[in-house]
Amino acid sequence: MTSRAGTKAKTRATRRSGMRVEAKDYPKPDNIDKTDNYRIASELSKRFATDLKANGTEKKRVAIVGGGLSGLACAKYLAEAGHEPIVLEARDVLGGKVSAWQDKDGDWIETGLHIFFGAYPNMMNLFNELKIEDRLQWKVHKMIFAMQELPGEFTSFDFIKGIPAPFNFGLAILMNQKMLSLPEKLQTAPPLLPMLIEGQDFIDKQDELSVQDFMRKYGMPERINEEVFISMAKALDFIDPDKLSMTVVLTAMNRFLNETDGLQMAFLDGNQPDRLCAPMVDSIEKNGGSVKTKQRLKEFVLNEDGSVKHLAMANGDIIEADEYISAMPVDVIKRMMPKPWAEMPHFAQLKELEGIPVINIHLWFDRKLKNVDHLCFSRSPLLSVYADMSTTCKEYYDEEKSMLELVFAPCSPIAGGKTNWIAKSNQEIVDATMLELERLFPLEIGPKSPDGVGAKLLKHAVVKTPRSVYAAIPGRNKFRPSQETPIKNFTLAGDYTSQKFLGSMEGAVLGGKLAAEVVASRAKGMKTQGLKAVQKSIIDSIGPAKEPLGVVGESEFAFGGGKVMEDADEAELANFDAEQLTKLDGWTGSKEAASVRAR
Repeated sequence: MTSRAGTKAKTRATRRSGMRVEAKDYPKPDNIDKTDNYRIASELSKRFATDLKANGTEKKRVAIVGGGLSGLACAKYLAEAGHEPIVLEARDVLGGKVSAWQDKDGDWIETGLHIFFGAYPNMMNLFNELKIEDRLQWKVHKMIFAMQELPGEFTSFDFIKGIPAPFNFGLAILMNQKMLSLPEKLQTAPPLLPMLIEGQDFIDKQDELSVQDFMRKYGMPERINEEVFISMAKALDFIDPDKLSMTVVLTAMNRFLNETDGLQMAFLDGNQPDRLCAPMVDSIEKNGGSVKTKQRLKEFVLNEDGSVKHLAMANGDIIEADEYISAMPVDVIKRMMPKPWAEMPHFAQLKELEGIPVINIHLWFDRKLKNVDHLCFSRSPLLSVYADMSTTCKEYYDEEKSMLELVFAPCSPIAGGKTNWIAKSNQEIVDATMLELERLFPLEIGPKSPDGVGAKLLKHAVVKTPRSVYAAIPGRNKFRPSQETPIKNFTLAGDYTSQKFLGSMEGAVLGGKLAAEVVASRAKGMKTQGLKAVQKSIIDSIGPAKEPLGVVGESEFAFGGGKVMEDADEAELANFDAEQLTKLDGWTGSKEAASVRAR
């Protein structure tokens, strides 16, 4: 591959001509592998090689549809348990929502800006099991915020080493003098105490409330929303606080606050396909499984009792197995749902879950911008989080130029936005982003820079994912289905399935791991976790099912992925998801935006 990356002595290394990226100068935080959650995750991993290990007669051939993190994790653990998983990915790249690919210049384009947290126990165990922990570039333990009212400046919550959770988080907030006053800080704490004392029961009960509703119910100051929760909400699920379920924020805070290193962040040291997905594939194949790309499912063919007979593939192949697992995104499995299944309460509840639109932007500049070696929370109306990947990621490192990767959110009405940005052109999205960067960093970008021009944009890539993680709006958590289903040889994986983490990389890995546990337990004749109860409202609303829509088109969008959208992709998306292209009266392309293009 070609790369923009430069080199910087001992602490920086790039990947050229097959050279291996080294990241040993970023030590793993001390307490990550000492938490209860890490121990629980580790114990489940070990079970696949012990009591869940199949003997010769118990070995199953397992067809897994979907090669994202959940499908790959599921296959890894099933292979370790002595089964024969075969992963079938419709696209030509693996990773799903963490997929990446190279453009004509050799630069990597990523579906999303992905950060690894200390409070991701299953993901941390996975890195350890694959012996690739040195690929995590851990950053200083802090949260960094761009100061909207002080353009070009940053502030942070600094976690003091040696102070245990949750006191380190409280102290980090108290020490910051730029975001909240002391009375506001003291007013914020009491409503959050039940989260720490009562735990998950209290958290689950808040799912009917939005973040904003919760704040007002418990008398929290409005400025905590403006200063902290807006950033947190958009970073967690790309949704504004008035639309996001408070259960999501409390779940994240409960995980992060109860673990001393829970909020410490790491970047992967390079592109996700090579640095994360490839080792997972190696592990699967080493243990007798297989991973195949460009394998598009046409339909599930059923037996008379409703179980899966085989998979009919788009190329005419028939895939037969003992067990079948869907690791497809929730919007895709809904389109593929066989008619007899769609009338079952377990599957009918999926209609309450839908993927949220997400846009990830890459901007390459002609000079090095003022930046930090970390993730930044923008607190911008348009932008969620961003990072200068030419500083934070070794493979992309460049001493002379910057490449910003930014998450554009919210970008649809369901997320709280007034503009459907998926329906906007790539240039309109870049123009809006540049205007916002001019406002946030006036001394570096735009006409207020010392030279009157500022940093020049060399090129850009706008990756749209019309249906990403499920929209965690109020009242949706109860509809997340168990991995086990009423179909005797069919199981669900994916971050949307019921597990104690969010729709995230951690949720995807755990969802796949739990699906593997179901299949491995069933093969041993052992008791499984069972079916999650379905809400009465779903049971009462079930009517005659329609014929499955199936996959429409060949683009990444059809399989729940993201890409740089061209005109042909827009036409294809309109065929099966016209709602995503609805024009709204939001940002319409102003004279200011035109001036950005003219510079």
